[in-house]
Amino acid sequence: MAIDQWLLEKHSSGLHPPTLRFYTWSPVAISLGYHQRRYPTRWHEIIWQGQPIDIVRRPTGGRAVLHQGDLTYMVVCSGFSGSLSQVYQQICEFLIIGWRSLGVELHYGQASRSYLEQPNCFATSTNADLVDQYNNKLIGSAQFRQGNAILQHGSILLNPDSDLFKQVFNTSPSLQLSFTTINSATILMITNVLLQAASQCFNIEFITQPLSEREWQEIKSLDQNL
Repeated sequence: MAIDQWLLEKHSSGLHPPTLRFYTWSPVAISLGYHQRRYPTRWHEIIWQGQPIDIVRRPTGGRAVLHQGDLTYMVVCSGFSGSLSQVYQQICEFLIIGWRSLGVELHYGQASRSYLEQPNCFATSTNADLVDQYNNKLIGSAQFRQGNAILQHGSILLNPDSDLFKQVFNTSPSLQLSFTTINSATILMITNVLLQAASQCFNIEFITQPLSEREWQEIKSLDQNL
């Protein structure tokens, strides 16, 4: 996530174009929302496949997300106007379009502050989140703003391990996608569909650009200071 923070700072300074990223996590981690101070101390003791689970803090808000069996998306952009809810809806439109083409209809959750009482991001849905027809949450999103620039993170729940999810949050994930299997090929397919939807939604052409060695050094330096 230090990459995302770096991209936001560069874009805010006019030194980098808007960016869309997708990634998964290794090793498994729990990310805490920027303002989330309370969480179970037992999380530090959880072992998954022989390794302790990392606990990190996001620059964006929201509640804790278990990054195992999920796909993270990240948008850095600027130029959106309107209320917070309206900006979320403008950015998230490509997710609705993309998942509709995959046979999953999504709509926004209901605004509520009850999520503050939950450590688990997927326990409740706000009007920044996307849920299926049964109100099961598929995508949780959160933002951070720096001037006119926006960093939006989102976790797409694909195939979390039920036992690990229950060990962390004391509940089982409620969402079940219709894919037979979800592996690296499936994730690549989903990513390509969402990328195409974003290209159509925002009327832009994406350019895949790896980070340079100099940029990696800047990010590593930033990561050490977070």
